[in-house]
Amino acid sequence: MGRIKTDVNRFLTFFIVLGTLFCLSACGPTAPPPISSIATPTPLLDNSGEYMCPFTQDEVMAEWTDNAINAKMGAAIGGTIGALAGQQLLEQIPFVGGFIGATVGKAIGRKIAVEAAGGEEFIRETSDISFTELDDMAVYMYVKFSHLEHYPEALDAAMEIYPDLKEGGYMAALHRAPKS
Repeated sequence: MGRIKTDVNRFLTFFIVLGTLFCLSACGPTAPPPISSIATPTPLLDNSGEYMCPFTQDEVMAEWTDNAINAKMGAAIGGTIGALAGQQLLEQIPFVGGFIGATVGKAIGRKIAVEAAGGEEFIRETSDISFTELDDMAVYMYVKFSHLEHYPEALDAAMEIYPDLKEGGYMAALHRAPKS
């Protein structure tokens, strides 16, 4: 009996260590790289891109950004509603209900945030910097605007409008950015 217990303890210890190493490698660094080490992406100095920057060329927040800051709670409510709907709809199927609920919640949260910011058209009309790639926008914002007082709020607003920046997307973009 003692040998089995020892083997089980070794087995559990092995998986705990393996899990910790996996998390450390998958989670990646949490601090952003130094601004001076990142190459600045080239923006579109108009609103023709897919992703609208929450700042304007004169380093102030775009009009839609102020509205989006107030939309933060709406997106969180949308995520909760979507998760609950998914769970109730598919509660008989393990894991799938939560995944679909999160996906629906993300879409509902974004829709609520976009509407609270003034709608897609207003966001586009009040933007003068845009990007074809979301990673480029994240890196550009960090390099050009992170020194500004209201950067955290503008970043939060962008994350509500573009939920892919959340869940590590922003930090991952910074770490993937080409070096200068």
